[in-house]
Amino acid sequence: MRIKQAVAQRIINLCNERNIAVNALGNLSGVNPSTIYSMLNTKSQNPGVVSLQKICDGLEISIRDFFNDELFDNIEQEII
Repeated sequence: MRIKQAVAQRIINLCNERNIAVNALGNLSGVNPSTIYSMLNTKSQNPGVVSLQKICDGLEISIRDFFNDELFDNIEQEII
């Protein structure tokens, strides 16, 4: 799995756990829902750290908690 796919899946999983929609996540985090959707459909090649931090703030978790998931255990190396 690539990092952008893992980030997208983690956001989806966290929203599902909290029973919130992407639009609600946008309201909670102050991140435009279209930005979140572009992260989810992997249109965004490089999800911004600031956006991820805001999403984490909206979900009331730390950035460390965000990445502390088995999704990130076997990330493919991406050398371009």
